[in-house]
Amino acid sequence: MSAVVSTDAAALALHLADNALILGQRNAEWCGHGPILEEDLALANNALDLIGQARLLYQHVAALRQDGSDEDRLAYFRDAHEFKNHTLLELPHSTALAPTASGDRDYAVTIVRNFLYSSFMVLVWDALQQANDPQLAAIASKSRKEALYHVQHAQDWLIRFGDGTAESHQKAQAALNHLMPYTQSFWLLGEAEAAALQALGVAHFSSLQKAWQTQVARVLAEATLTMPADGGHVPQGHVGVHSEHLGFVLAEMQSLARAHPSGVW
Repeated sequence: MSAVVSTDAAALALHLADNALILGQRNAEWCGHGPILEEDLALANNALDLIGQARLLYQHVAALRQDGSDEDRLAYFRDAHEFKNHTLLELPHSTALAPTASGDRDYAVTIVRNFLYSSFMVLVWDALQQANDPQLAAIASKSRKEALYHVQHAQDWLIRFGDGTAESHQKAQAALNHLMPYTQSFWLLGEAEAAALQALGVAHFSSLQKAWQTQVARVLAEATLTMPADGGHVPQGHVGVHSEHLGFVLAEMQSLARAHPSGVW
């Protein structure tokens, strides 16, 4: 693999790793706060899957870069503007613009976000299984199985919410209206990431949009929810332009490692 191709492939793997890490951190915030014990455990397992994916991808990034970085440095010692995750994944568990306490958490927001993102990632991992990078293809194969479980869990709850009580329906629709515009960045990539896909023999993620929309529309119909209209601000988290929320996520996630940078388990 040439140096240019290796650099582009590392950028793609970093984007995927950052997505998994930040959503894993957000879902882990439900640990001890789940609406019922079973969901507390389900979201903890979901978070562990995502953080495990991030770890494998960060290790792959370090191997491609060969610059002395490792998984811990990539996760804990980069600042917000260096992260390439989708803005959708860093948002709080609330439709409010500025939630201030754990009591503001809305489980419908978490479920809708997990459904929209996991439905996308099943398609992404499926495509990346064909990559001419054996390590990335192996990570994709493992991660696809986990994403399938994440989709099933989220869509089951989404249907319960949407086709449940008037209040649960309202909360699910509000979450969907709030989050759907952020999915517009799913179909966008930075130049290096797009070049990496081409070099890996994988189609651009924009080619997955129709399949994703079909899957989402099917579940929303069963949930008696309305698909929001297209449009609105197109977020740029995938190129390092984030909301104010990512800084707070990283401050909590990185504080121990930064306080003890030479610490080991």
